[in-house]
Amino acid sequence: MRNLYALIAGALFGAGLFISGMTDTTKVQGWLDVFGNWDPTLAFVMGGAIIPMAIAWQVTRVRRTPLVGGSFPPPPEPKLGRNLVVGSVLFGMGWGLAGLCPGPSVASLSYGGVGGLVFMAAMLIGMGAAPMVRARLDRTATAG
Repeated sequence: MRNLYALIAGALFGAGLFISGMTDTTKVQGWLDVFGNWDPTLAFVMGGAIIPMAIAWQVTRVRRTPLVGGSFPPPPEPKLGRNLVVGSVLFGMGWGLAGLCPGPSVASLSYGGVGGLVFMAAMLIGMGAAPMVRARLDRTATAG
């Protein structure tokens, strides 16, 4: 039953990304081009994502366990740190250059062509290399 819920949730997420235009790289790059030909329509997509998540966090305060078992993840750490800032900058650079981020890239695999496959491969390589790079940066920060 848990896998069925995961399949339904994933399908709804992918459909939402497609319908909202988040898989259209030119639309995403238009959203990010605030000093050029800015396209503000993705602000509604962002609001449509933030509002249900805010409600979900409130529900987790009342409900102690998820419907399908397990436990809720802890709330995110509210402090800004080096890892968050560096990760956000790298994420934003990749999003701006490619017009895709992880969720929409998976949703667009079936029609993204070679560019989508190259992005997915680069993303997976980056995700694999990230723990090693982070460990090295942490060693450098503590040694210096």
